[in-house]
Amino acid sequence: MTEPIRILLTDDQALFRAGLRVVLDAQDDMRVVGEASDGAEALALIPEVRPDVVLLDMRMAGMDGVETVRQLYSGAVPGPLPRVVVLTTFGLDPAAATAIRLGASGFLLKDTTPPFLFAAVRAVHEGSSVIAPNDLAQLFGTDVARAPAPQPPEFATLTERERVVFGWASRGLSNAEIATKEYVTESTVKTQISSILGKLSLRDRVQLVVYAHDHGLAGTRED
Repeated sequence: MTEPIRILLTDDQALFRAGLRVVLDAQDDMRVVGEASDGAEALALIPEVRPDVVLLDMRMAGMDGVETVRQLYSGAVPGPLPRVVVLTTFGLDPAAATAIRLGASGFLLKDTTPPFLFAAVRAVHEGSSVIAPNDLAQLFGTDVARAPAPQPPEFATLTERERVVFGWASRGLSNAEIATKEYVTESTVKTQISSILGKLSLRDRVQLVVYAHDHGLAGTRED
């Protein structure tokens, strides 16, 4: 039997954590293995309870979500690292954009429906993101103004076709949408996306959009 997805809840509202625990533990393939009231407590618990996924509130008393993600992915926690989904009350929260840039796998509104929450946890556990790249592009539109970083040398290793696909993907188009625009199969686009991620040392399409925004490469492809 497949082991359940191990989940750590991090939120400074005990009642909210309790509600999440009830609905998540009711799923056969999920198990809440711990609760934390702020980021510092979560970082201390992670090596002990070994979660696969951390559901992390952005705005907490004590260490907030951004600082928690920063420390988690900068070597503060030993051993295998969990994937993080940030939770926010605000639809386009600049703090969520920062957390995603630092390594979080996406974000959810705190009033999301239970079925969407379950699907998000499963998707993250399987290595996907839990925010559509087009929504992520809008999210980064709310981020603080910043000058693009210089184009990194690894971007030059992309083929002409990969740069076209990169441009579409940075605008939030799905594999199917890119395939339609480029008159190729969806499997071809999937292969090209995998190659792009490998060459740029990116984890997923969310990180591709982050990379594009950080380096001034987002949305350069014309219809």
